[in-house]
Amino acid sequence: MTRYTLDELCRLVDHTNLHADAREADILRLCDEARRYHFAMVAVNPVQSALCASALAGTDVRVGAAIGFPLGQVSIAAKVFETKDALASGASEIDYVVNLTQVKEGRWDYVADEMRQMVTTCHEAGVLCKVIFENCYLGLEEKLALCQIAREVGPDFVKTSTGFGSGGATVEDVRLMVANVGERVKVKAAGGIRDADSFLALVAAGARRIGCSAGIPIMEELHRRLDASGAACLEL
Repeated sequence: MTRYTLDELCRLVDHTNLHADAREADILRLCDEARRYHFAMVAVNPVQSALCASALAGTDVRVGAAIGFPLGQVSIAAKVFETKDALASGASEIDYVVNLTQVKEGRWDYVADEMRQMVTTCHEAGVLCKVIFENCYLGLEEKLALCQIAREVGPDFVKTSTGFGSGGATVEDVRLMVANVGERVKVKAAGGIRDADSFLALVAAGARRIGCSAGIPIMEELHRRLDASGAACLEL
């Protein structure tokens, strides 16, 4: 089991606003909240990278851009261009969606080439690369095949979901991914994580980032639990 202080739990959170109708004030509020709660990252659409980078300058909160989001249905070249543009605008982490059409067709060479190009683009710039599987649309063998490709290519994280599909993160998927991607690749859980118990269950299952928009109420609830117990940390 691992012991987590409240700040360490906060550092697992990718604080998220990927809504199409998000206004500048909403994104600035997201950045302010991430700074105050010491979250790991803000997750935004690429066009908001520069705004977030400016708002978070001088902090250790990263700016995460969502690439090919939420469907993943653009070419590799388009994803690489979008990534480079986001990085030039101040993004310091990248979450991209795999091409699910190619996954469904079993074109694993294409999926692996896409992952290699995206990981190379990110790592050459010194930033983290996270690969979104969108597990709600995948069968077991497809999930395992993606895990094997990630094991070979070496992104920093694999991620359960966009949060825009028909389902989100599950404990079972996190356990499956942790067991099959190898030690150097971490797992991020995202999608439908709205309460403290779900958050803790996913961390206990092995998730090392949690993408959600409910990070503040979750952390407030965990703060209350720690205060009530008199403990300095939670053991998961």
